[in-house]
This record gives sequence, structure tokens and C-alpha cells, in this order.
Amino acid sequence: MGLRDQFTDQLKTAMKGGDAARTSTLRMILARLKDVDIASRPKGVDKVPDEEILSMLRGMVKSRRESVELYRQGNRPELAAKEEAEIAVIEGFLPQQMDQAAIEAAVAEAIAATGATTLKDMGKVMAALKAKHGAALDMSLAGPIVKARIG
Repeated sequence: MGLRDQFTDQLKTAMKGGDAARTSTLRMILARLKDVDIASRPKGVDKVPDEEILSMLRGMVKSRRESVELYRQGNRPELAAKEEAEIAVIEGFLPQQMDQAAIEAAVAEAIAATGATTLKDMGKVMAALKAKHGAALDMSLAGPIVKARIG
């Protein structure tokens, strides 16, 4: 079952169960997905594949984390809690992320495999990481580690 179908099924379940917060978040995900689909039409793609949907979900989580931080600084814990609840729903669709030790091991392996020695090789290392680990690796966490190792 693709992510698209999971969103729809879980939306129906949330609506039947009267879970307003989950229903709202799932509707938000589906609306964002529709925007992404529409934006990809000029490229000849009607419905984006799951890997692009995962990227979209990561972007949604990232923006909500930034909002949580701002709400905390602004002393608005109720708004921070709402964003955190949305993050929990969205992350439920993302694959399990690698922990720090696993990311560092993957980076070391990718650097060795590509023979990277300078920052000019960073693109090759990041491409190797993405090809091998894909959705399980958060590239925003891997980037600084790669930079520190070869910089």
C-alpha cells in the first residue's frame, strides 16, 4: 500500500473515531500532497512517487520543528504542543531514522567508498549516502558530519 492510500485510509479512520487533531493533520498532509502533485505536472508527472512524498513530509516536520522553537521562545506552549502533535502524526509515515552512531558509520563508509578527500568531493559522498540509505538517513544531519570529516 502506497503512502497516498495510507493517508486516505487513516483519514477515514480518524474521522470515524472523532479524532479532530489527527483528522486536521491528515487533511493538511493531503492538501500539501495535492500542491506537490500540481507543481509536478509541468514535468509530465500526475502523481509524485513515494520518495518525493517522504521528502515533502520531512519538509513539513522541519518547518513545524522551527515553529515549535519560535513558540517556545514566545512563551506560547499551547501552540508548541499543537505543532508537536502534528509532528508526531507526520513522523508516523516516515521510515525509522538512523541514530547518530549509525549516521557517523554510514558517513565514514561513504567517504571511504568514494575516496573523498576535500570539500569538493562532498557532493559525491552525499549522493552515495542517499543512494545507499535513502529515506532512513536524514541528510540534514549527515551533511555537517561529512563536512567535518573531509573539511
